[in-house]
Amino acid sequence: MAARATRLVCSRLHDRLIVRTINPLRMIAITRQSRPNTPSPLSTTSVRRATPATSYARKAPAAAASSSSPSSPPTKEPVVDDQSAVSDFTSGLADEPLILDEGERQVDWTRSFHGLSSQPFSKEAADVLLAPLPFDDVEVKPDGIIYLPEIKYRRILNRAFGPGGWGLAPRGETIVTGKSITREYALVAHGRLVSVARGEQDYFNPEGIPTATEGCKSNALMRCCKDLGVASELWDPRYIRKFMKEKAKQVWVEHIPSKKKKQMWLRKDDEVRYPYKESKYGS
Repeated sequence: MAARATRLVCSRLHDRLIVRTINPLRMIAITRQSRPNTPSPLSTTSVRRATPATSYARKAPAAAASSSSPSSPPTKEPVVDDQSAVSDFTSGLADEPLILDEGERQVDWTRSFHGLSSQPFSKEAADVLLAPLPFDDVEVKPDGIIYLPEIKYRRILNRAFGPGGWGLAPRGETIVTGKSITREYALVAHGRLVSVARGEQDYFNPEGIPTATEGCKSNALMRCCKDLGVASELWDPRYIRKFMKEKAKQVWVEHIPSKKKKQMWLRKDDEVRYPYKESKYGS
């Protein structure tokens, strides 16, 4: 028995386990059915396939595609190559803020209210924030709504806190609907939370979503600045009526390509711009 060499070969074919005992004198093949309730060491329940983080998969090169295993299941995800333009953002932008660990010393502005109403800002900063809004800084939309351009909000904050002394921190992921986007931001100044507001912006096609995200951020900045008293006159009915009487006018204009006429508001020191021209009603 010691001189006889014996080796055991096992192979799995589907649900059969074939055991062969091979020696110089004879070969015995024993076949037994695998138990249905016994988990296989290669059971699919113990193997997890990693899913891609993005909503699309890039097209593999021809060499890589030919070398891939034919037994791998086909993917149902849309294939986008390097030359294709990504034009559908309606499923989300996947730009949720980074959540810091509990042990981090940095303030997590996605959920923290650190420094809110802890103390007032300096008198110098308050004088800049609460300064009267001159008429020359105010603009009027064609429908008669007055507003302060977003760049002027930033100039006021820069004068009050200094460049780099304030910032907008996103509080959540950008929400994209069929016609608009929205996102919540927190205004932070000198390391303290000042205000939280949600910005919104409309868009007309998916290619305009990147520009709309910037407009959404500016809209949130304007709303946060209301808590600091910046340009508070824009919500004062008496200020609005006075501005419209002294600085605004309503005129009839004609749309040059279509020849359609309508009324439009603009500042008295502004002129009607293309594609409109000033006109008289009925002429």
